[in-house]
Amino acid sequence: MMASLWQGALLLSLVAAISVYADMKLDCGTDFMTLVWTESRSRADPSLFRLGNCFPTSFTARQAVFSVGLDDCNFRRLVTGHQLMYTNDLTYISSPDSHVVPFTHQVACTYERPKDWYPLSYDPVFNTYGQADLVFHIGLMNDDFSGPAESTSFPLGSFIPIMASVEEKTHQPLLLLLEECVAAATPELQPESNLYPIITNKGCLVDSQTSRSKFEPRQKSSEIHLSLQAFRFELGKEVFIHCKLVAWDPVGLDNTKKACHYVQGHGWELLDNPSYANLCDCCDSSCKSRRMRSVASGKLGVAQKAVLGPLTITDVNS
Repeated sequence: MMASLWQGALLLSLVAAISVYADMKLDCGTDFMTLVWTESRSRADPSLFRLGNCFPTSFTARQAVFSVGLDDCNFRRLVTGHQLMYTNDLTYISSPDSHVVPFTHQVACTYERPKDWYPLSYDPVFNTYGQADLVFHIGLMNDDFSGPAESTSFPLGSFIPIMASVEEKTHQPLLLLLEECVAAATPELQPESNLYPIITNKGCLVDSQTSRSKFEPRQKSSEIHLSLQAFRFELGKEVFIHCKLVAWDPVGLDNTKKACHYVQGHGWELLDNPSYANLCDCCDSSCKSRRMRSVASGKLGVAQKAVLGPLTITDVNS
């Protein structure tokens, strides 16, 4: 998966009272990891360990072994400078009659980030009605969108360059749209989550009404570039951007399938053909939805949810 990588391992948040009687070894491969937990006094039941959402690959009376891919078990990916880090939690769930209390160890594998790497928005690749695979990507980019970002920290008011794309392979040409994006403090949206709306109402960049955020001119129909002005939300903390990506028939634009941003002093503007800006008129009210049909059937499109992050917005004046 990642050639020319250097491998490392971090073992964090060790519980001293437990580690006296146990040993944890971590081996980071190019796209997998092996974790071995060995109990010296059989205090814990090895079958009750979990790595993310994975059960042990094997276990004995004193040992739990996990041999898993980095795309499995809900590993989290974090890009910091020139490093690509995969982190997860090793959790002991205990049992009602156990004398060992539940505990968690954070584990991580750290690699040198390939220069052309940016995060996959989902994995594995899915097949669209048996015709061909579509692969969606979303990532933080550098200022001119020529490569991945070198940092995930953005000062308040600066631009956060975001690129999303879809690999079409044998599909008919597709137009990629961002139908919805919100910022949250968690990688999964919860009913009680505090949200910051970015794109709503079927492709309306509502954040651009009060900022300099905008869609950049397209280079390819299968890519969309968003310059998002860093906003006041969870300053100094982890932020995740949740988006709904839509791959659509390029000639099938309407007021529910569009990319609109607000130009100060001018009003709403359609990214792909400003002369049809009237498709954006509903951004000030409600853009009615209709059922999506499949590209493979010769009709319209397919959608995929994606999460970008974590990233951090900082206030340089605080």
